[in-house]
Amino acid sequence: LMFKTPTSRFAAGVLLFAVVSLQSFAETPQLRISDTVVQMPIAEGVSIDDAIASMKLRANGLNFKMVGHLPLYKELQAMGIDSKRIEIFQFCDARIAKSMIDFDPNFSAYLPCRITVLEDDAGQGQLITMNLGMFIDSANLPAELHQMAVQVRDTIASIMQAGADGDL
Repeated sequence: LMFKTPTSRFAAGVLLFAVVSLQSFAETPQLRISDTVVQMPIAEGVSIDDAIASMKLRANGLNFKMVGHLPLYKELQAMGIDSKRIEIFQFCDARIAKSMIDFDPNFSAYLPCRITVLEDDAGQGQLITMNLGMFIDSANLPAELHQMAVQVRDTIASIMQAGADGDL
């Protein structure tokens, strides 16, 4: 094809760029956010308050410190926004966190470990956390750090399971 004017050459360039960009976008595998998390329902008969108490108790028993708590639903309600229960809990083993950061400061973006407690429209509680297994497998960690990361993954899973079951 011959484009005789600068405007037609520019338009052709823009069109080519758009086609190549769309093709690249279409070939990029799309990651669903649900694939990056682990979700666990709170068992029937277990209140959200009991689930939270159970998670705190289990974390303490496993030497994981609760380092943060954000009762997001209360902030929303204070702003006049109707909200079901949304609370974010942060847990950490400071020694493991430091080892990971010493290895690669980018790990700090994933710290501390978070577990979100959500109440769905039916009043059922859900626990949600990042799928640490997905990240551990792709992190290319030395053996000692890999073992620590697996320990963190298993500890967070245990804390969530205690919450889901209401293990007081």
